[in-house]
Formats: sequence, structure tokens, C-alpha cells
Amino acid sequence: MDPAVGGGVGALRFGSQRVLVEPDPAAGVAVMKFKNPPVNSLSLELLTEFLISLEKLENDKTFRGIILTSNSPGIFSAGLDLTEMCGRNPAHYAEYWKAVQELWLRLYLSNLVLIAAINGASPAGGCLLSLTCDYRILANNPKYVIGLNETLLGIVAPFWFKDTLVNTIGHRASESALQLGLLFPPTEALQVGIVDKVVPEDQVQSTALSVMAQWMAIPDHARQLTKNMMRKPTADRLVKQREADIHNFVSFISRDSIQKSLQMYLEKLKQKKSKG
Repeated sequence: MDPAVGGGVGALRFGSQRVLVEPDPAAGVAVMKFKNPPVNSLSLELLTEFLISLEKLENDKTFRGIILTSNSPGIFSAGLDLTEMCGRNPAHYAEYWKAVQELWLRLYLSNLVLIAAINGASPAGGCLLSLTCDYRILANNPKYVIGLNETLLGIVAPFWFKDTLVNTIGHRASESALQLGLLFPPTEALQVGIVDKVVPEDQVQSTALSVMAQWMAIPDHARQLTKNMMRKPTADRLVKQREADIHNFVSFISRDSIQKSLQMYLEKLKQKKSKG
């Protein structure tokens, strides 16, 4: 058992190939770790496995909080899996996008306390995941950048990505961050408010546990109703137009020009890998 999760009585790891769950029933907290090397990209399999594990924890009244982190320090999650968006058919794009929407909705409106223990770089979809949490702690390493950098790949962050960022750092900061595809190193991330705390790398997990205790000291029902009041209008915007959002994604991603730029980007990554 990982000492960081306290190893409560009867605590057993569960989860799946791509998502590791370390529950501590005595503390009422579970640690969920992305385990999809090399960069924890959000493949359809990972999204599906994550949702199943999340549902398990939400249905088990023992658990009141989840710490989201990576099993591979250095990379929290590189975000959406570009191979799911390149050279496939429209039905696959639609299925993939529906799973991305579902993950965001489930995390954003979760009744549990969610804390992101960001122990690596967190661009694009990785940033979105951490933004769904109630609190974000980032390891103090200049390589661990965070932000929604979609424009750098020639793609546009959907409106609900944008809404989540605006709700966190405000309209003006989001406007420049989204247009320029900014990735913030820890000091700047804290300054702009995209994370709540920056701590030394070896203190990310312990800080997450102490912040969790603070949040869990509040009566659940009052905290949950307040969270829902703050977040439901944002979530409802997507719920009301899920099908249209899927349609927009599929038609955008199917454009020849977008497919070409994604293929070029994937090629670049392959070359980097072979050089590395």
C-alpha cells in the first residue's frame, strides 16, 4: 500500500489497466492515478475505465473525497488522445467526444470533494481534468506547465472548456490564455489562479491529504448543494446542447485541413520519440 494514502484497514487497490485506485476507507478518501504511459493521454479506453472507477467510488458511501494524480510523475496527463481523432470514421469521433463530455460532466458535478495533485505537465485535456476539481495543487517544477493550449495545434477549445477556465481565472485572463494557447509554469499558474497551491514535488500528495481534511470538515450536504449551485448552470449549457456539440466536433475534426495538421503533429511526435 502506498504510504501516501494511509493504508486504512481493508484498503485494497482496485481499478483497471489504465486507472489505478488506492482506497483508504478509514479516511473516506481514494487516490485515483492515471496509468496510461507514456503520457496518460485520454484514450477512449482510459475514459471508459475512469468513469467506471469513479462511479464505483461515488456509489460507495464510505468515500467522501478523491485525489486525482498520475502514476508517472513528470506527466499528469497530456490530454485528449490525438490518435482517437485522426484517420478514424465519424462514428468513432462521435463516440469519443461523447465520452469526453461525460467525463467532464461527471467530474464537474461530482458530489465528492475532488483534489488534483498535479505531479507533472498538464496541457489541454489534462488541464481541463484538473479544472473540474475543487482544488488544485501543482508540483514546483518549471517543466510542469498547465493550460489549454489547443490553438497551438490549430484546434479550438470547445465552449465548455472555455467556460470552465473562465469560472476559474476570469474572462480577461482566459481570453489571452485561450487565444495564445498559453502553458503556465508553476509560479505563473499560481499567479493567474489556474492552480491554488504550488508545493515542492515531494509534498504534493501530503498537501493534498491535508487540504482534503479541510474540505471534509464541512458538512457534506451543505457543501454539495453549494457546489451544485455554483456549477450547475455551466454544466447545463452543455447538457442542453450535447448532440449539437458532438456534431460540431465531428464536422470540425473531419475537415481535411484539421486532419492534415493533426497528422503532421503526430508525425512530429513520432520523430521526437525516435530521436529521444
